Amino acid sequence: MVISVPAARRSTSVRDAVLGGGGRQLYQPLRCAFYDGLAAALSESEEPSDSDAAARVPAGCKRQAARNVLILMSDTGGGHRASAEALRDAFRIEFGDAYKVFVTDLGKEYGGWPLNDMERSYKFMIRHARLWKVAFHGTSPRWVHGVYLAALAYLYANEVVAGITKYEPDMIISVHPLMQHIPLWVLKWQQSLRQHHPKAVVPFVTVVTDLNTCHPTWFHHGVTRCYCPSAEVASRALLRGLSPSQVRVFGLPIRPSFCRAVLDKDEVRKELGLDPQLPAVLLMGGGEGIGPVEETARALGEELYDRRRRRRVGQVVVVCGRNRALRSTLQSLRWKVPVKIRGFETQMEKWMAACDCIITKAGPGTIAEALIRGLPIILNDFIPGQEVGNVPYVVDNGAGVFSKDPGEAARQVARWFSSSSTDGDELRRYSRNALRLAQPEAVFHIVRDIHKQLQRQPAAVTRIPSRSLTSSFPYHM
Repeated sequence: MVISVPAARRSTSVRDAVLGGGGRQLYQPLRCAFYDGLAAALSESEEPSDSDAAARVPAGCKRQAARNVLILMSDTGGGHRASAEALRDAFRIEFGDAYKVFVTDLGKEYGGWPLNDMERSYKFMIRHARLWKVAFHGTSPRWVHGVYLAALAYLYANEVVAGITKYEPDMIISVHPLMQHIPLWVLKWQQSLRQHHPKAVVPFVTVVTDLNTCHPTWFHHGVTRCYCPSAEVASRALLRGLSPSQVRVFGLPIRPSFCRAVLDKDEVRKELGLDPQLPAVLLMGGGEGIGPVEETARALGEELYDRRRRRRVGQVVVVCGRNRALRSTLQSLRWKVPVKIRGFETQMEKWMAACDCIITKAGPGTIAEALIRGLPIILNDFIPGQEVGNVPYVVDNGAGVFSKDPGEAARQVARWFSSSSTDGDELRRYSRNALRLAQPEAVFHIVRDIHKQLQRQPAAVTRIPSRSLTSSFPYHM
C-alpha cells in the first residue's frame, strides 16, 4: 500500500495567535478534512473489528502461560503515566490474565543522571516556558538528540538491560519520546552479543501521546508499530522515515473507566454537590495547575453574575491539580457564583460529565477526554513545543476556540450560558463537533492490534539492523 503524505496545511489565524498574535480574539473554527483523509488511509487495512474477538483465547480452551508486557514511561507530565495505565487497564479488560502488564519509569528506576532526574527538570522548565521552548527545538535536529541519546545509552546500557530483563517482556511499549532510542539501541547491542538468546530482542511498539506537534524522538525506524493519535502525527511519522506498514491511527489512549463511563448529568451533579439548575464550566490547568487559572477563575466569578438582574447565570468548577498554592488562594476568595475548588482529581469523568464546557491549557489528555464527553473547549494556554499544534487541532475541527485573555474567555462562557438561542446553538454545535472528533475506543483498538501482532508472529523480533552501535547511529538515533 502506497500512501502519499500531503503537506501540512497552514492555519494562519490560529497559528498567528498562538505564536504571537496577542491572543485577545476568539477565532472562528475552520473544518479541516486533512485529518480524516489520512487517518482513514492509514487505518484502513488494520482497523480492528468485532472479528478480532476470534483471536482471543476461546472459552474452555487451555490457556497458555501469561505473556509479559512492559510499558516504558516517564513522569514528565501526567499524560504519559495516564496513557500507560490506560493501556494496562485495557489489556486486563480485553484479555484478562492472558497478559501481565508492568508499567515502569525506566530512567528513574534504573538510569543515572539525567535520566533519573527528568521529572524534576521537566517541571522546572515548563514553569519557565522560554527555557523549555529552547530545549524542545534545540534538540529536534537528529544529530543533536542522536549524540545526546547515544551517550546516555553508552553510559547506562547495563542498567537499562537489567531493568528490561527483570520483567522478561514478550512485548515492550513506549509511551514517552525518550523511551524509544535508548532501549532499542541497548537491546540491539545485547542481541549482537547474545544472538542465541531467544529474548534478546522483543517486539517494540510506540504509542505517541502528543495530539499534533511532537518531538522527533517519538519516531524510530526499529519499532514494530507506531500508534498515532491523529493523522497529523502520522504524517510526521512518515516524513521521519517510518513506513506505512508501521503506522496506525487509532487515537489517544484514555482510561477505560473514563471512556466507557455512562453517566447521567443530573445524577452526577447531585452526587458532586453542584446546582442542578445552573450550567457549569470546568476550569483546569493540567496536572500541575499551570497557566492563567487564577485570573480566569476571578473573571468567571464576575462574568457569570448578571448584575442587572441580580442573578447567577452559571457555576464554576476549578481543578487545581497539584498546585496547592493556587488551591489555597482560590479557597480564600469570596465568590458571587457557586464555585467548587478541587485539587488533583482521579474521577475526572464525573466532573466533565457534570459540566457544559471546559477552559484548559492545550494538554493532549485533557483535550481527548473533553472530546469524549462532548465538551466545547476554550484553550487558554499551551506548553511551547509539543502543545502548540493542539490549538489548531481543536479550533480547525470546530470543537472549540482559543484565547489567552482570561476576561474574553469568561465572556465567551457567559454568552454560551445566556438565554440567547444563537449562543445556545453555538454551544451545541461545538459539542457535536467535539463528539465527532472523539475516539473513545482508541485504547482498545491499540491493545487489540498489539495482540494480533503477537498472535500472528509470536516469535517475531523488532527489525533492527545487526550492525554495530556506532555504525547505526546516524540512521536510527
